[in-house]
Amino acid sequence: MRFLAAIPGFLTLTDWLLRPRDPALRVRVVGLEFRTPLGIAAGLDKNATWFEPLMALGFGAVEVGTATAQAQPGTPRNVTRLYKDRGLINAMGFPNEGAEAIAARVARRRKAEVLGINIGKTKVVELDDAVADYRRSTRQLAPHADYLALNVSSPNTPGLRELQTVERLTKLIAGVREELRGCGRPELPLLIKLAPDLADAEIEAIATMAVELGLAGIIATNTTTDTSVAANSAAELAAQSHGGVSGRPLKARSLEVLRLLRATTGGRLPLVSVGGMETVDDAWERILAGASLLQAYTAFVYEGPLWARRINRGLSRRLRESQWGSLEEAVGGGAS
Repeated sequence: MRFLAAIPGFLTLTDWLLRPRDPALRVRVVGLEFRTPLGIAAGLDKNATWFEPLMALGFGAVEVGTATAQAQPGTPRNVTRLYKDRGLINAMGFPNEGAEAIAARVARRRKAEVLGINIGKTKVVELDDAVADYRRSTRQLAPHADYLALNVSSPNTPGLRELQTVERLTKLIAGVREELRGCGRPELPLLIKLAPDLADAEIEAIATMAVELGLAGIIATNTTTDTSVAANSAAELAAQSHGGVSGRPLKARSLEVLRLLRATTGGRLPLVSVGGMETVDDAWERILAGASLLQAYTAFVYEGPLWARRINRGLSRRLRESQWGSLEEAVGGGAS
């Protein structure tokens, strides 16, 4: 896709062929206009090298990263397909070229679709210094983002998930917001990305905090360390001894967390659902459960470049068959 994008007119033609054409798919969330709720989750374009070709495949947004303040390598043998379970086990650990390099790329973007930037903690930075580390990434990347997502839930950075306590999250959000004010982006939408492995009570506490602090939204969920959900892939899991599972094995818990977040927030906070969504049925179920936006990773890896068009067309059909005239109506009506 990067090679083809260098051909004059290629992205324009691809976008024209694959773009979602139904105006009812358009949604306005966190103050931004999305041509479809379907976007690409962080992790696929870690270094912001092909987000514009991804947008041209019919997605409404791409979330690049996870970016860290310092460049860092990944881990060896870091992604394995779990074919029998239609999943992946990912142990990459935020490999990226660093916030400064990524900022230089996204600053040159041409396409107008929504660009989110996901930031995380540099591996060598101690947990007590995490706020300063996130602030450094924010300073570099916020000027070029349509929204910023704080990744506190990857299982592949030691200690990172400890940031999901209400106390630590509150300090992190305060620090990042202070940095946003300093770089002239105080109104930039700020979201947090949660793990599926939190206890329900912890999820409820974080959701309540997010509403009280006026966060723009919650992204749910990241990968799971519960490898028992991929029971058919014992050999692959034995070869990859650590990491997080994504794809179909995550579907049930991801949907469960979405419903819990919706019930806790009462529709006061936009929710972005990611994890195990493969089909039009899955996408529609997430919308009716309260998801304002959808993100994909593993299904796109398995299904290929025409997958977004199939999902968008399927959602259009579901809307025509439903009582709602737009996806925004379906989110509110279905969840209630």
